[in-house]
Amino acid sequence: MVAIGSKALPLRRPRNCDSVTERRRNMGRKSMKKSKGGESGGASSETHNNKQYPDNQESSVPHTSFLRQQVDPETAKYFAEISNVIEGTEIDMEERSSICGNALEETRGKEIELATDYIISHTLQTLLQGCDLDQLCTFLQNCSKDFPQIAMDRSGSHVAETALKSLAAHLQENGNQSLIEVTLNDICRAIVANSIDVMVNCHGSHVIRSLLCLCKGMPLDSSDFHSKKSSAALAQRLNFKCSRSDRIGSHVLHQGFPDMLKFLVSEILKAAKKDIEILQVDQYGSLVLQTALKLLVGYDEELMHAIPVVLGCKGNNIDNNIVKRLLSLMKETAFSHLMEVILEVAPETLYTELLTKVFKNSLFEMSSHHCGNFVIQALISHARSEDHVELIWKELGTKFKDVFGMGKSGVVASLLAACHRLNTHEQKCCQALIGAVCMENEPPRCIVPRILFLDNYFYCKGKSNWDWPSGARMHTIGTLILQTVFRLPTDFIHAFISSMTSLEENQLLDTTKDSGGARVIEAFLYSEASGKQKRKLIIKYKGHFGELSVLQSGSFTVDKCFDVSSVALRETIVSEMLDVQAELSKTKQGPHLLRKFDVDGYAKRPDQWKSRQTSRESAYNDFISTFGSNTTKSSYKESNSTRPKSQQEKLKDTRKEIDAQLTSSHTPFLANKPFKSSGQKRHSDGNDDRPGKFTKHKESDSTRPKSQQERLKDMRKEIDTQLTSSHTPFLANKPFKSSGKKRHSEIHTEDVAKSRQKSHKKRKHDG
Repeated sequence: MVAIGSKALPLRRPRNCDSVTERRRNMGRKSMKKSKGGESGGASSETHNNKQYPDNQESSVPHTSFLRQQVDPETAKYFAEISNVIEGTEIDMEERSSICGNALEETRGKEIELATDYIISHTLQTLLQGCDLDQLCTFLQNCSKDFPQIAMDRSGSHVAETALKSLAAHLQENGNQSLIEVTLNDICRAIVANSIDVMVNCHGSHVIRSLLCLCKGMPLDSSDFHSKKSSAALAQRLNFKCSRSDRIGSHVLHQGFPDMLKFLVSEILKAAKKDIEILQVDQYGSLVLQTALKLLVGYDEELMHAIPVVLGCKGNNIDNNIVKRLLSLMKETAFSHLMEVILEVAPETLYTELLTKVFKNSLFEMSSHHCGNFVIQALISHARSEDHVELIWKELGTKFKDVFGMGKSGVVASLLAACHRLNTHEQKCCQALIGAVCMENEPPRCIVPRILFLDNYFYCKGKSNWDWPSGARMHTIGTLILQTVFRLPTDFIHAFISSMTSLEENQLLDTTKDSGGARVIEAFLYSEASGKQKRKLIIKYKGHFGELSVLQSGSFTVDKCFDVSSVALRETIVSEMLDVQAELSKTKQGPHLLRKFDVDGYAKRPDQWKSRQTSRESAYNDFISTFGSNTTKSSYKESNSTRPKSQQEKLKDTRKEIDAQLTSSHTPFLANKPFKSSGQKRHSDGNDDRPGKFTKHKESDSTRPKSQQERLKDMRKEIDTQLTSSHTPFLANKPFKSSGKKRHSEIHTEDVAKSRQKSHKKRKHDG
């Protein structure tokens, strides 16, 4: 129950604040169950086996008791009237601000009682959103001593969050920064005096994370600090997304208060030292530590001090006792998440020490655990050098088949991505991958199908009789592995290319209709495979381009097919789309395809459409024959003496070369300017439907050969189209939403969550 009107009960204690025993008993639950002790879940009758942890964890964390005071009936009536005024009528901003300010004056001396009242707290939130900065800071300074108690209350925590968000909004509007800094200083000092209680409380944990974000200048509702594990982490690990440290730099809303952030984290860690073994395995305490470490990115000195404290080291050295304890803790849900963050933010020297002292000779064992395998994925993903990859490879390079068999395919995917990122062990990784899914003397055609259906294949009893499971959903990690494979140099992936081009028509259609499978097809079409190999695959789509173009997954595949096809194949694609043109125009991707392929132009004048396509292809081929070899050789030598550039990199290099050629060529005055007549822009694309006086220009343009300048410009436009229309690999844009239309196959958080649940049902995540 909560205090409403004249009723009052003691302030709800957090379920984790009375004793460490209760904290560990309830750990890992997604929701709090009600008990006779109070609304948030009191002591449970369950017992918990805590033999892995020292006996000193059974000591209670000190906390101060608080008894919620009554809200007198007159005050309750006043705020009910205020609520009706500001929420039930339309009032201008100045009047609203004045009303909110006057109402907040009435809270003086009663802040904690009003903030923790279930009904009045809602009104208080509205007042804090509508008042001026001076009134907001006055309210927070008046209740700063009670801020920890407000933050730990179910209702009060929402008031605290609203106040912090209002402060952030005023900072963005260039409010009085010195006044805000003084206010935050009061709040921080109150928090550090009772930080452990706040950290392990489900509501307080959220508030203190928001306070840390505000000090950093980050959005308070950032998914990096308040959401569950999602596809964002997986995308980052597979090189499909920038690292969190890069995102933090790009998401900063204001300069923040770096000194206050360092002070707050430092004081939290000082208080945490004696209870660090508790916080490491506490669901909510671990989240606060994770947030603190993420926000310290860029402050290496502070990280070098903070990480040993979080690990439980007595000094800065990691001794054998700590190593054993850490390996045991990594099998706990809360600490495994914490360890993932540590590996991500640790400076290189500390990362190397962790790899060589803690993880060495334990990688395979940890990879087999339902929580530990995620720590290993983070370890691999954040490898800094070839030496790091070499050490990891020695222990895991020959274990791909075993890892797949245990259902821990994310470990293999992370290792493959790390090898690609650091340009090392790529060929060995591909060979190991083939060896894991192919038996001796088997043809390579089985490689891609088995990786697309990883679990289906490895859980099959008779693997020799395994066949394509038509209609089954493809394995998420398997499709990601193949996308990474097709980003590697051609010399390393001949077997994968051969397997891809050997797919039968029905298998290819199944793959295209699956969201992850479609991404694999696109990755292949943008790989370093030859045009002949790509067209060998595309030809199998004949008769199905129209059908696929109206599907969400198929529309993107058709788009990529058009980009890499010959003129004859492009004509086939467009001719098949004519039959579904009306239906296609109603789909999300359809209008883009109709414009890009110029379907209307083909329907009206097929010959001229074909002529334009031929001209573009000719310009491209001319440029490659003129500049391609030298550009490729120089780029090859400059970038890497053993590894050729990707298709995207080559396109960008070609674009730069064209720009240089156009700017350096001295053409006569007006030579490159379009002809204009009567204020109208001249068209030479065969789609000019203007009056007859322009017909001669149109007819002559259709037969006049283009100059070198014009052909270079056409080539530049074609490259721009390919670069802008190319979609990043599967998962690259989730969970963050892009403006405009959302890609059908961008994996949602729940997709990865389901994948993770298959490998560990016990591991849970906090919201």
